[in-house]
Amino acid sequence: MTGVHGKSYRGELPPADANLIALADELRRDVTRLAVDIGERNVRRCPRQLNRAAECIDAEFAAAGLSAKRQEYEISGCSCCNLEVEMTGAICPAEIVIVGAHYDTVLYSAGANDNTTGIAAILALARRFAARRTGRTLRFVAFVNEEMPYAHTEQMGSRVYARRCRQRNENVVAMLSLETIGYYDDTPGSQKYPPPLSLFYPSQGNFIAFVGNLASRRLVRASLSAFRQNEPFPSEGAALPEIIPRIDASDHASFWAEGYPAIMVTDTANFRYPHYHTPEDTIDKIHFERTARVVRGLEKVVATLAGSDQIDS
Repeated sequence: MTGVHGKSYRGELPPADANLIALADELRRDVTRLAVDIGERNVRRCPRQLNRAAECIDAEFAAAGLSAKRQEYEISGCSCCNLEVEMTGAICPAEIVIVGAHYDTVLYSAGANDNTTGIAAILALARRFAARRTGRTLRFVAFVNEEMPYAHTEQMGSRVYARRCRQRNENVVAMLSLETIGYYDDTPGSQKYPPPLSLFYPSQGNFIAFVGNLASRRLVRASLSAFRQNEPFPSEGAALPEIIPRIDASDHASFWAEGYPAIMVTDTANFRYPHYHTPEDTIDKIHFERTARVVRGLEKVVATLAGSDQIDS
């Protein structure tokens, strides 16, 4: 990667202040509601829980003063929906920044990290931008049906959504997919990679990663630079050929398919997290204070991409 501001933060993390502790508690509350109180949620085994999760997310948006639009469609007789809230830009309303995460889980898993942490981050960010003005239009979207057997099919929630964006000729200038962002490990050797990335990146699984395809390299640089300028937390980034395994393993790939710039923000999931896609993906595995640091940094990333800083200043 070139053109990225600074290097990844190294060393002991700064002490947590009251605001960070409050954010960690906020994230824990939302993960508890979805991963503990509701649990497994998917079309194949738990459609009622999937609908309960959608209702919960809708209610949290509403509590922040945001009215969610539902994009509904049917799979095997089950009604599913993406949920979208939008804040119209004050300067360039036709330019759209999307921050998304999926709320369904794999079979037999409560999905505390995959991907309740992503949804909790979406909710936290939406609350913080609800009363702010941005230069560009900003959307927060909760996607359904990211997991198998719908991943990379026409029934994937983000695929349905991105296709509609293209049909409407919408100018999506940036899309961030928040995918599995809650697990960190300082142990040497805890981080794995598909070849040849292990030659370039650290062996400790304690960083957040910004990953895009080659066409999204400017978005990777802009996002990583904004994060590093504002949050003292280990971070890595890469714009890679799509033949590299798993770089397309979330909702951002649906936007690539429509020609939009998009990146995944992730703790790297199965390359680090031993409980990935298992019944052991439970809330006790989540590092909430570190996740809060990531979300705090992402707030600055979103502000930069959406042009909030120039409105606020």
